[in-house]
Amino acid sequence: SGFSQSSVSSQNSRGTKRKWVLEEDVAFVSCMVNLHNVGTFNADTRFNASYLNELERMLEKVLPHAILKAKPNLNSRIRTLKRDWAIVYDILSGKDNSDFGSDEHRQFVVVKDAVWNSYIS
Repeated sequence: SGFSQSSVSSQNSRGTKRKWVLEEDVAFVSCMVNLHNVGTFNADTRFNASYLNELERMLEKVLPHAILKAKPNLNSRIRTLKRDWAIVYDILSGKDNSDFGSDEHRQFVVVKDAVWNSYIS
């Protein structure tokens, strides 16, 4: 399976950290979108245990060798995606960030090097 090689864990100060691969992220987000579209889970249910368990079941069918568990894997990945989304949203919508743009075709943020270096300083 391609997952054992690319999903290798590494140690950090809090224990084992899972490395996600693109195929897992794509399947994960696709399952989240499907759950939203079905309407079983809505904004009021948030990412509660039943939501995470349903995601786990869905991913088991799509990625049986990935062994993604509701907790800690899916719960942690949702937190990471929310954090990353907040950063990109701030870059594209925040005050004094008019020099940032997005490349819709390649789907990422674009900016001149000098502006980026100033932003991260």
